This record gives sequence, structure tokens and C-alpha cells, in this order.
Amino acid sequence: MKPPRNHDKLRILIVDDSEFNRTNMSEILTSEGFNVVALAGSAEDAIQAAHATKANLIFIDVVMPDISGLELTKHFQEKHTGERFLIMMSSLNIESIVIESISNGAIDFLQKPFERDDLIKAVEKIERLVEKENR
Repeated sequence: MKPPRNHDKLRILIVDDSEFNRTNMSEILTSEGFNVVALAGSAEDAIQAAHATKANLIFIDVVMPDISGLELTKHFQEKHTGERFLIMMSSLNIESIVIESISNGAIDFLQKPFERDDLIKAVEKIERLVEKENR
């Protein structure tokens, strides 16, 4: 396992109702040295985890059982406390979802299933933004 990258600056929360997806993403990211601080299977758990961990990079699945990922994204933008980067994910290949995700404040969108390298590149992009802001 690689040492944590910028662990004091990048804290990742993964929100997906699929336990397999959450675990898989977490394993990929931690094996690359990223700091995954929490996993959440529902919007309610995500809100609590984001607050408790001060996560600043949140991956959000669009299709969730209670509150949609799109609504959760709006919530995070409205309750903005500090800099937070949101990346939406979905297996739905619908342009309007991508547009709404970005309109709601997401900085990126990953089409499921995505390749390991696509996930890592998305996090590295945010990592560069955080480093740039802290210079």
C-alpha cells in the first residue's frame, strides 16, 4: 500500500447504495494512497459522515433509495461549509443527468462502470485543485 497522499488536505467520502461499489472504490483509492474517511449507503448517512469527517471530496451515486444523489448534491451546495468537491456517478447514460449534476454543483461526473484509472484520475484532478488553492 502506498503512503497517504496529502491526507491532511483530501478527505474522501463515498456515497453509494451498493455496498460492493462503496467497498470497491474504497479499496482502489486506499491502495493508491488516498484517504477515504467514510462510506455511506444513504443520503442521511452521507450528510452525517460529511459533517463528522469534514470530507472535502464526495463521490455521490445519482440513484439512491431515499434521496436522489442530485438532491443530495443540492443539499451539500446549500449547506456549504468550507471547500467541498462533488463528483457524481451513475450507470444511467442520460445527458440531462450530467447537466443537472453539474448545475447542482458537481465538479465532475463518472459514468459507471468506470475503469480504475478513471477513478484515480478524477481524484488526482481534485488533488491538484486543492494543492493549487493552498499555495
